Amino acid sequence: MRKARKTLDKGKVQLPPAPIREENITDTLRENYMPYSMSVIVSRAIPEIDGFKPAHRKLLYTMYQMGLLEGARTKSANVVGATMKLNPHGDAAIYETMVRLTRGNGALLHPFVDSKGSFGRKYSKMAYAAARYTEVKLDPICNEIFTGIKADAVDMVDNYDGQLKEPVLLPTRFPNILVSPNTGIAVGLASSICSFNLREVCETTIALIRDPNADIFETLKAPDFSTGGELLYDRAVIEEIYRTGRGSVKLRAKWRYLKDDACIEIYEIPYSTDVETIQEAIFKLVKDGKYKEISDVRDETDKEGLKLVIDLKYKTIDPERVMARLMKDTPLMTTFPCNFNVLVGGTPRLMGVREILEEWHAFRRECLKREIFHELSQKRDRLHLLQGLQKILLDIDRAIAIIRHTAEESQVVPNLMDGFDIDRIQAEYIAEIRLRHLNREYILKRTAETEDLEKTIADLEAILNSSRRQDTLIIRQLEEIAKKYGIDRKTEVLYDVDESAEFAPEPEKEEFFHVAMTREGYFKKIPLLSIRVADEQKLKDGDRIEFSEQVSTFAELLFFTDRAQVYKARLSDFESTKASALGDYIPAKLAFDEGEKVLWFLPVMEFSGQIFIAYENGKCVRFPLEVYRTKGKRKKLSPAFSDLSPAVGFCHLKSGEVRDIFLQTYNGKSALFKSALVSEKATRTSAGIQAMTLKRGDRVRQMIAVEAGDLSYAKCRKIKLPTPGVIFNPIDPEENQTKLEF
Repeated sequence: MRKARKTLDKGKVQLPPAPIREENITDTLRENYMPYSMSVIVSRAIPEIDGFKPAHRKLLYTMYQMGLLEGARTKSANVVGATMKLNPHGDAAIYETMVRLTRGNGALLHPFVDSKGSFGRKYSKMAYAAARYTEVKLDPICNEIFTGIKADAVDMVDNYDGQLKEPVLLPTRFPNILVSPNTGIAVGLASSICSFNLREVCETTIALIRDPNADIFETLKAPDFSTGGELLYDRAVIEEIYRTGRGSVKLRAKWRYLKDDACIEIYEIPYSTDVETIQEAIFKLVKDGKYKEISDVRDETDKEGLKLVIDLKYKTIDPERVMARLMKDTPLMTTFPCNFNVLVGGTPRLMGVREILEEWHAFRRECLKREIFHELSQKRDRLHLLQGLQKILLDIDRAIAIIRHTAEESQVVPNLMDGFDIDRIQAEYIAEIRLRHLNREYILKRTAETEDLEKTIADLEAILNSSRRQDTLIIRQLEEIAKKYGIDRKTEVLYDVDESAEFAPEPEKEEFFHVAMTREGYFKKIPLLSIRVADEQKLKDGDRIEFSEQVSTFAELLFFTDRAQVYKARLSDFESTKASALGDYIPAKLAFDEGEKVLWFLPVMEFSGQIFIAYENGKCVRFPLEVYRTKGKRKKLSPAFSDLSPAVGFCHLKSGEVRDIFLQTYNGKSALFKSALVSEKATRTSAGIQAMTLKRGDRVRQMIAVEAGDLSYAKCRKIKLPTPGVIFNPIDPEENQTKLEF
């Protein structure tokens, strides 16, 4: 063995070293890398003006050719196999593309594929079933993307092996590029196009066709996503996206609180996340001890839709506060990045909404002109044949004689051409007419079409030469599509949402503190053990306590100000202090506007009952306390009540409670009536009703609200509103002096 090896080694041929070729790196990139890059950009990752990538277009066109627009569903595997004749990227990639386009997956606002079977869900990582189990056909909306494709509306090119033809673009009759979301990463270039509501897009396109300078904000509110949720509206951000095609919108989940079960149900989430990711994030936060108020998180998603349930430990825990923190710490609130890169004529372009719609309009007008020209050519050809048929109308016997006496079949057409002075196409048509049709009735019916054809041809030529008439047709089509397929927005738009507020963790258990609020705006949160006698309270000179009660740590605090605003806070937002301290100065603590002062303070556990407000102009209003309930981190409500006249008195009426309302003016006039006499309003900014008639220059100075029966009514028991101011003081000025002080 060793000898053999030595022999082989001796006979081994020594090869010369490989030649080293010097080449500029830029030339190598240009020759090898650039073709690949352009292929990915142009043929794979970036959508074109019809709103489709090549993979989408090949799949849908294959289904169209298979007759799945009108026929019954077929197995997805059949579609995948047929699509491979146009798309050689493999069955797995084709099926994944199909899944995203299906109604079952829910990734699109308007799906293109009607599906049966399990196709997963956009909001979940749940796997979809294999292609052999699911069935598909084209959704009815596909009528709007294929109409005109047989009328030469778009160019057709060879497929990858030259055996079949496929469209370069689809002649979409609506701006699908803005209706269907699209994301793709190419080489050195990416595209991320959010979806918009179909009805809003059609209305915006119509407005721009009629007036190129139209304000698109009037018709196109904001992006709309198939998974719903809430969009936090920022006018500056939306303007930037509409103008440049770049920016990002904030999305957050929708939820509801089930008080009886002490749980939160999340039923809609942002488009760019999934329920499993959110659940894992919440689990981790609870495990790390950051959310002690949460006892369990479970996914109860079923065939009815998404449902992520968060169980709270106590019914007294504020769900809005918990969700506001979760929005910040989990993917319950995310952003959708917008990067409107679109291929136009094979060149990628970053465009804003207006520019995209202008490009689509130009594309759609070209498709329409090609359809009209195709129809016009057919009408002209038909008219040409009928004009030839018309020439033999008066002498059918002669035509028959020419055909019968022609010895050779090849001479029939030339003889007809000579006999009636017609061209070859007309003669071929006449020669092919069946013997049973060579009667006057048949020919008269055919030639009766001539006049209608001439009118139709003239009308088509007029449309072809008139941009205005072409636009009229496009507008009519858009109006029909918006009416037929338009749906309401799924993503709710939220305006003026305050995200700047920071929240401390929810208290683990309920505690009570003594709360004191002074006229000058100082607030104290004092542990109960520190309270002994009221004389220990430290106050500024001239200040006095307006509110002094025990309040729960779960209470929400409402501060009503002289600027008709309400500032919201939690008791847990304040540090405990001693009675000997001045406390927190509320205008500074809650960042009031300059010069703004507190008028009234109300701690709220449940938003039930009503608010009663009296104004200087003698008007009073009563509305539900529920109007001050808010979601998220919003800490300032403006306007919180009417600012037409300064407020002079506030009162919280519990459910079904009626109080005696006493009004007193600067001129010594007074009025006494039941709070129930003031009709309830639905909105907090209502100016109310006139409760007291005032003389010129007089104003209401104060309002006192006491339990019914505490004041003597005398003759005022039967009074109706508005009541005139009378010199009437039912309160004993000596015994009830403190009640008169506000």
